[in-house]
Amino acid sequence: MKNLIQKAKTLVEALPYIKEFYGQTIVIKYGGSIGDDDLHNFARDIVLMKFVGIHPVVVHGGGPQIGSHLKKLGIESKFIAGLRVTDEETMEVVEMVLVGKVNQKIIETIHSMGGKAVGTSGKEGKMILARRLDVKKFALENGLDIPEDADLGMVGEVECVNPQLIKVLENSGFIPIIAPIGFDEEGRTYNINADHVAGKIAGALKAAKLILMTNVPGIMDKDKNLLSSITESQARHLIKKEIISSGMIPKVMCSIEALHDGVQKVHIIDGTIEHSLILEIFTDAGIGTEILL
Repeated sequence: MKNLIQKAKTLVEALPYIKEFYGQTIVIKYGGSIGDDDLHNFARDIVLMKFVGIHPVVVHGGGPQIGSHLKKLGIESKFIAGLRVTDEETMEVVEMVLVGKVNQKIIETIHSMGGKAVGTSGKEGKMILARRLDVKKFALENGLDIPEDADLGMVGEVECVNPQLIKVLENSGFIPIIAPIGFDEEGRTYNINADHVAGKIAGALKAAKLILMTNVPGIMDKDKNLLSSITESQARHLIKKEIISSGMIPKVMCSIEALHDGVQKVHIIDGTIEHSLILEIFTDAGIGTEILL
């Protein structure tokens, strides 16, 4: 009986959060670094969110899967400032893996849990207008050193987001699953950082939350202790002190930008924790790091 009462208390604890986020959009970035074993838990959490009246929008990465496929094809992966150099041959593989493999696998898993998902990339519905990433500007903003002649090729950044297709899917009962690919006004396709895409989409939708799921607990201080909450000024200070470094920098910067674009709250959480989304959204304690202005 005690176990049953505890389950009932857990449901009651979730009630105010269900009321708060009912009818609201929450954008979730599902990292490619999260293992396949965690996908079923993630899909179950997403389906539960939809059934209690929340609109989840999923943007996914796929870096490890792209690297693995390129290796099979005998194509060497090269990186500058932590970003994959993407020539035309590599871009074809990137699009095939993200849209044809990773995207479809997430959809299939959500369907197996009783949900309804639709896969898309930023090219469908003219969702993501992109431009070639200015790698020197990116490196400067993130405190990174790059060669003078650095060229990332078909790596892009979001110029603007048209959220119309996402809203149509949401209102029709579907969960949008978005691959981080966009194109410019000349029709050139670009590989875009998934955190950046998720932040821009969350801003365009004025989402209640942006949740970046990765394979680390969140943002750590200099003693490797988890920071449960951090402001923009504190985050910039930690970046300057190189306490926030490497791949966490673009996550933090896109989080700050999303907040300035109108997103209410941003969280960086460990997607390898079982039911991490449920713990973050529906419990008093939450997990990971919340970023505030």
